[in-house]
Amino acid sequence: MTRIDFYGDTGILVNFGGQIDPGINQRVHNLSALLEANPLPGLVEVVPGYASLLVVYDPSSADVHELVDHIRTWVDTLYTVDSQPAKLVEVPTHYGGEHGADLDFVARHAGLSAQRVIEIHSRAEYLVYMMGFSPGFPYLGGMDAAIAAPRLETPRTRVPAGSVGIAGSQTGIYSIDSPGGWRLIGYTPLRLFDLNAPQPFLLKPGDRLRFIPVREGEIRDGA
Repeated sequence: MTRIDFYGDTGILVNFGGQIDPGINQRVHNLSALLEANPLPGLVEVVPGYASLLVVYDPSSADVHELVDHIRTWVDTLYTVDSQPAKLVEVPTHYGGEHGADLDFVARHAGLSAQRVIEIHSRAEYLVYMMGFSPGFPYLGGMDAAIAAPRLETPRTRVPAGSVGIAGSQTGIYSIDSPGGWRLIGYTPLRLFDLNAPQPFLLKPGDRLRFIPVREGEIRDGA
């Protein structure tokens, strides 16, 4: 059941449920697209989550009751809206080595060989559920639980941009140099966030992603 609640003084939270589910997440993205395409005065931005959408508004220019009714109208149409085809992004990834220092730990934790971890990690097609704690960081769904691994007890003070990591049953890619506690299993030269580019973010919620294993000499920084 969908709930619409006020979220602080400038937000409205549309909650589709408490579970991580591709179908629910698709409704989040559909509502986000509809509100962006049909904005009301005072609507500042929409922020998709796993199973919710935060609608941020300017109280000085928005009629909040009209905005709630507007949101509710589009929520009621979601089941009749055709989803836009998802973009599939292939991510060339060098597994192990200097930027995949935790690959052997993940393998030992799973009781598998490092090569088998690579095969399992790279065979899946992942859904970008939401963007995370740093600009352009994708939270990905679809990883096989067989290679799930705990976070580091003490996070690293610096993880290079492009590092591919695992935390619990999730996998993701560090978009900028930042602290982090995910288990690092590889590296990609793709730039997920470039402030100077016309489109700063390589990925957006709702995209699909595949990791493509490559040898170290086959990828170049900025490829």
